[in-house]
Amino acid sequence: MNAQSPLHSADAATAEEAIAAQDALDTPMTSEKATEVAMQNTLLTPRFYTTDFDEMDAIDVSPVRADWDKLINQMKSDPNKGHFKKNEDWDTVDWDGMEPALKAEFIDFLISSCTAEFSGCVLYKEMKRRGSNADITTLFQLMARDEARHAGFINDALREAGIRVNLGFLTQQKKYTYFRPKFIYYATYLSEKIGYARYITIFRHLEAHPEHRFHPIFKWFREWCNDEFSHGEAFALLMKTDPKLTESFTNKLWIKFFLTAVYSTMWVRDHQRPLFHEALGVDVTWYGQEVFRKTSEISKQVFPFTLDIEHRRWRKNLDRMEAASRQIAAAKKRGGVGGMISRVVGMAKAATAFVSVLTIPAIHNAVPENPRLQPAY
Repeated sequence: MNAQSPLHSADAATAEEAIAAQDALDTPMTSEKATEVAMQNTLLTPRFYTTDFDEMDAIDVSPVRADWDKLINQMKSDPNKGHFKKNEDWDTVDWDGMEPALKAEFIDFLISSCTAEFSGCVLYKEMKRRGSNADITTLFQLMARDEARHAGFINDALREAGIRVNLGFLTQQKKYTYFRPKFIYYATYLSEKIGYARYITIFRHLEAHPEHRFHPIFKWFREWCNDEFSHGEAFALLMKTDPKLTESFTNKLWIKFFLTAVYSTMWVRDHQRPLFHEALGVDVTWYGQEVFRKTSEISKQVFPFTLDIEHRRWRKNLDRMEAASRQIAAAKKRGGVGGMISRVVGMAKAATAFVSVLTIPAIHNAVPENPRLQPAY
């Protein structure tokens, strides 16, 4: 093992150290298929992003200085250092005895989660590398550290199944998508907050029904989701530094678009893992709506409206998007002229359903002057 790297990514003080610790654990069980899945760029797979780093480096956090310093000091205290590694609570997993279809869905969940966590790490690490604004670079260094630990922990779980995602390869080879900084704020804020809502909902459910905890990684979800929550708090404060980001007419349209896109993507992806949710003892439709409820309540801290998730067009069109997604995947696999036609028809169905959801009237709310929240679920 590299003498300069920590014994485990959970103990790393920086993202670079966490990644080095993972690289030092390379084994013959590296899975090209897992990395290939992580490399995909579709509407449902996590992407790697780049942005205008100079614009982000110019952010002045003076309007939120008091709350900013409190959050940074909290993150510097590093309450989860050493948490994301196996201990005596890590039960033995019978991967060979796991029902094959469930195993496939669970591995897909882990690969997708690992890629999403590492996507955040790559973006945050690059901002820290390129920036000179101490407030901004400090924040992104701390968030990169957390995301690298999360990705490393998931990779540890995947190794037990005989596979891993090659994080170094992803950094070099995965396609990057450019987003303007404000789009990074909207998308990443929602990603972090919906991540919190997802993890805490599963954690609380399994806390009440431990017989459905078919893998030990779920025991680590509470501290994990608290990291996600604090990252979302940081982006809420960033948006508070410029009122136009949430108050101008154009940006309100963008906020509604990103809310609809993030919620729709989650719904479609989760409904394509029915055995995974069945094993957890969770009705996937209830789970989706519950995550949306939590996320909507939290997002009132900075967004001036929430989506009407009880509207008569809501679930009907989310289900249509999910069906269209299946049609597109089947058509792509089929190939040929018939497959191409079916794929175009599926894309048209998905777009029509998305517009139907997007045009549902929003529910307006007052935004508090101080956006800071604490995990309450």
